[in-house]
Amino acid sequence: MALEDYKADMERCSQCSYCKWIPLDHVKSWRFAKGCPSIAYNNFLSYSARGRFAVALSLLNSQSNYTDRVVDIVYKCVTCGSCDVSDKICRYNLEPLEMMHELRFRLVEDGQLLPQHMAVIEHLRKEDNMMMEPRAGRGDWAEELDVKHITSEQAEVVFHAGCRFSYDKDLRETARTAVTLLKNAGVDIGIMGKDESCCGGKAYDMGYKGEFVKFAENATEAWTAAGVKTVVTSCADCYHAFNRLYPPLGAKFEILHTVQYLDRLIKEGKIKFTKTVPMRVTYHDPCHLGRQGEPYVPWEGKEKKIKGQIVVYEPRKPRYNGAWGVYDPPRDVLKSIPGLELVEMERIREYAWCCGAGGGAREAYPKFSNWTATERIEEAKSTGTEAIVSACPWCERNFTDAIDTTGEKMKVFDVIELVQQAI
Repeated sequence: MALEDYKADMERCSQCSYCKWIPLDHVKSWRFAKGCPSIAYNNFLSYSARGRFAVALSLLNSQSNYTDRVVDIVYKCVTCGSCDVSDKICRYNLEPLEMMHELRFRLVEDGQLLPQHMAVIEHLRKEDNMMMEPRAGRGDWAEELDVKHITSEQAEVVFHAGCRFSYDKDLRETARTAVTLLKNAGVDIGIMGKDESCCGGKAYDMGYKGEFVKFAENATEAWTAAGVKTVVTSCADCYHAFNRLYPPLGAKFEILHTVQYLDRLIKEGKIKFTKTVPMRVTYHDPCHLGRQGEPYVPWEGKEKKIKGQIVVYEPRKPRYNGAWGVYDPPRDVLKSIPGLELVEMERIREYAWCCGAGGGAREAYPKFSNWTATERIEEAKSTGTEAIVSACPWCERNFTDAIDTTGEKMKVFDVIELVQQAI
């Protein structure tokens, strides 16, 4: 689709401000009632979904031109999808997140670029990763790991580490543990190692659709050639790309996040715990695993209006309101660990507050990104727990960095780390 296809959405927005908050019947306190980090941080209407609808409409109607402020409004967004969920609870016929992506695609096409993003994308084009690291080191995370390489041996399941786990030396042990857990449970698993490339998902969120398509097509060809049936990843961003963005391009693989596979293996008795982990923790839902983790549903239809007013779709259009994201598997895994107590934050599941690392915000607006993470840490602290647990390396890195800047005592874990501690 194109930005013009969302003009009706721009005109239909009723300025209710629902996009700024989590759904009102889920609000438990004033302190943790907000949903959109961008409007909460910038405190100006244009930084909300409503404001961006207005900015996009003005550009389409040639009522305004690109300015530094317009560029800031478009890019200072973590593309977390909170506004999208709230809008679909309040309304059925608005797509603020899809419009936001198309708006960024348009800015990139028109040369309205952020230098910080340009540097990352240029490196991506040369070295196939979003971490500003050399391609030669892509497979270092798996050194001396006893596992198949699907470029030389066939495996039914391929584990995709992703850019962050591949290059972040503080986190790469989590990827090694994930592969080892699955292999020891009898899974026919392999990796691409040094031949793995970026999923392209973060480039897509930044507005670089062409780069995304290139990496999606390359990955699909490699998996098909290796006879892969299932793709497993421990990165929420990669999961979203494979699960939601690849299928429209023709990809047909079973996509699982590691927590889904671990949950299955634990319930089948193939992973058994022998140790107690006496800890009180809270779980953070990554945006791309949670509200944006719903599977892609193809749709071809048209919009109609009853009596020229009420919008309906024939056939019924998929409603991505976040309800069917990956929420129970990580929680079931944590609850199954002996001695571990899970305490929930106020904003959870499809209403969770973002970690702040998405949409290119970490790269271009580090203060905004860090502030968003700090807000989530404050919410985690309010539960009285000693650790925040997640299932995405980008969330975990952003939380760790925020804690380092504030001096908080909160610990950060991946679900996989706690599973390993209990075995």
